[in-house]
Amino acid sequence: MITTHSLGFPRIGAHRQLKFALEAYWKGEINETELAKKGQQIRHENWGIQANSGLDWLPVGDFSWYDHVLDMTTMLGVIPSRFKVKNDQVDFATYFQMARGQAPYGDKIRPCEMTKWFDTNYHYIVPELNQAQSFQLSSFKLFDEINEAHALGYKVKPVILGPLSYLWLSKTNFPFDKLSLLTRLIKVYQEIFTKLLSLGIKWIQIDEPILVLDLPESWREAFVKTYHAIEHEKLNILLTTYFGGLGENLEFTCQLPVTGLHVDAVRSFEQISKVVEKLRPNVILSLGIIDGRNVWKIDLKRTLHKLKPLKQTLEDKLWIAGSCSFLHCPVDLDTEITLDKELKQWLAFSKQKTREIVYLAKALNEGEDAIADVLAENQRIIREKQHSSRIHNSEVKKRCKKINELKLERNPYAMRRKLQQEVLKLPLLPTTTVGSFPQTSSIRKLRSDLKNGMLNIVEYEECIRQEIQKVIEKQEKLGLDVFVHGESERSDMVEYFAEQLEGFILTTNGWVQSYGSRCVKPPIIYGDISRSHSITISWIAYAQSLTYKPVKGVLTGPITMLMWSFVRDNQSRYKTAEQIALALRDEVIELEQAGINVIQIDEPAFREGLPLCEKQRAGYLKEAIYFFKLVSSGVKDSTQIHTHMCYSKFNEIINAIAEMDADVISIEASRSNMELLEAFKNFSYPNEIGLGVYDVHSLRIPSVREIKKLIEKASTLISIEKLWINPDCGLKTRAWSDVDKALKNMVKSANLLRKQYVKN
Repeated sequence: MITTHSLGFPRIGAHRQLKFALEAYWKGEINETELAKKGQQIRHENWGIQANSGLDWLPVGDFSWYDHVLDMTTMLGVIPSRFKVKNDQVDFATYFQMARGQAPYGDKIRPCEMTKWFDTNYHYIVPELNQAQSFQLSSFKLFDEINEAHALGYKVKPVILGPLSYLWLSKTNFPFDKLSLLTRLIKVYQEIFTKLLSLGIKWIQIDEPILVLDLPESWREAFVKTYHAIEHEKLNILLTTYFGGLGENLEFTCQLPVTGLHVDAVRSFEQISKVVEKLRPNVILSLGIIDGRNVWKIDLKRTLHKLKPLKQTLEDKLWIAGSCSFLHCPVDLDTEITLDKELKQWLAFSKQKTREIVYLAKALNEGEDAIADVLAENQRIIREKQHSSRIHNSEVKKRCKKINELKLERNPYAMRRKLQQEVLKLPLLPTTTVGSFPQTSSIRKLRSDLKNGMLNIVEYEECIRQEIQKVIEKQEKLGLDVFVHGESERSDMVEYFAEQLEGFILTTNGWVQSYGSRCVKPPIIYGDISRSHSITISWIAYAQSLTYKPVKGVLTGPITMLMWSFVRDNQSRYKTAEQIALALRDEVIELEQAGINVIQIDEPAFREGLPLCEKQRAGYLKEAIYFFKLVSSGVKDSTQIHTHMCYSKFNEIINAIAEMDADVISIEASRSNMELLEAFKNFSYPNEIGLGVYDVHSLRIPSVREIKKLIEKASTLISIEKLWINPDCGLKTRAWSDVDKALKNMVKSANLLRKQYVKN
């Protein structure tokens, strides 16, 4: 009999209960006991959904208050010295200080760094290690949740991040071989296993996603050493990989002393036959056959056709699951009561995906007749989707064929810079913001009132113009050099543009966690993309009419639109990105025609889209540069093109970023204490760079001295004439009281340094 299981389930709750509970706790509106109760309710609902679907094994440990990597950090006792721990146990206060710099009580402290989880839009809290690092069991959260699930009668499989992936994803205070810590780390994992056995656990899921990366030989050898050391005759280990194929790691991985191996059969089905061939005898093979990264209903018949030969070969040694945790998908399609009916039937969210897992297993175990009605309905939907007239737009396809007629290169940067300075007349160290200003409750109410019919469109637009006027006045008072219009009309940087473009559809409740309480609602790309009307022109042109300072038009770039949406599965991602870029090109040209001389094309997902496998990266980067130039190259040399990237490791792709040829790129720098500037030690970046000197995701207000020090550090690697000063990201989630203080300090720092450099 084929076994079914889940690698993980969304932790936010079907209606974002976790988000609202966390934010209430941080504000002091509920206490720890009330927060703990909310978390327990979400866990119980999640287990109930998966159990009712018929899964054999339910995950425990996939629920997190903020981030699962941070959970592992606190479990292992890896607490930087600036955070205080009482009685060797990590409490809520320390946990949230590490995540965000502040808890409801206690001091504000510099939080741990945050970066992207592989090639997803989820952010994890980066562990900090030192050469003398000790490890000790410092959190019993996992064990408490196992007891909780057992009390409800569930058959559970704990989930933890593996020791090698944990070390790989960590950062060090100075360079040393992180593998030197492995022996100490293994001892705590062995202690965890002993505790799990005492709780009656039979299977443990150990996630080692780095096995899909290009690993150095020393790390491959470390895997062999580690898994021989933690092998336990009474505890079955399911070694779990995802986000790609095993590649050159396949042979040694298949020989590791584990009871089961999970592989991603969505992104790399072609590896399966070789995995079956190389796998040790009697080892379980878990196939991630349901896509944990997208929302489309599977073709049951086609998938069964793939699985039947494997069932014949492996028999009861075959397990079925999602390709990865369903963390990256919305919770429940049933909550979408207003979604277009035709499109809705094409979709499956996490709850529906667990049912698909069970349907597949039932058909394989009992024959297709056992799911005859489900199969017939599934095939009807698949056929209707394939032939739907809503998917294809002949005009879009014709236009894409003529792209080679467009100019995709601008004149050299030195020529552009001179013309731009004549138009913009900017001072040394120009100050600006990334785009958004605080989305207050009154702004959110405006959008809600429009949606609910309490405001008509004329009234709504007048209110938004009033908000734009306030933002312009604020920036005048602060003394910024390049303004933005504040984005008060935008709910989300991707969703707003998706709502205006043909080929996208929005959900009401399709939320996905990005980090902590921050949730995003990715649009769904179902068909060819086109722009039927201007999107930003009226708002940004109005803002420019209120000031003599340049106002920056801010758009979301094609790679980010692609990466932060659920993308159609019946066309190449290249073609979809090209359609988006072509639509955005029209918007950029129209902004320039409206008198906007600074245009920012945000690409925070540029690094996120980089393939995990080294040999695939050159092709991706070439395409990503092409898409950016397709959007940006239609303007005059005097129009200054900006781009923005955040929370990404740029060092290995700095050449590609330079090839994008944006006049100014703004990057994150403050949270990592300017570590990103290491990329510029051996590379002379040709254009201008905006330093993110203010960490907008921390509640700390950076001082003038702190910002000034960061800028001075940057000026040792980058010419002062090329530096811009800005926050590291948009200010949408911050309060005005914090924003005012931080931006005042930022502008003051720039002014002090201008005087200093002019004097010298």
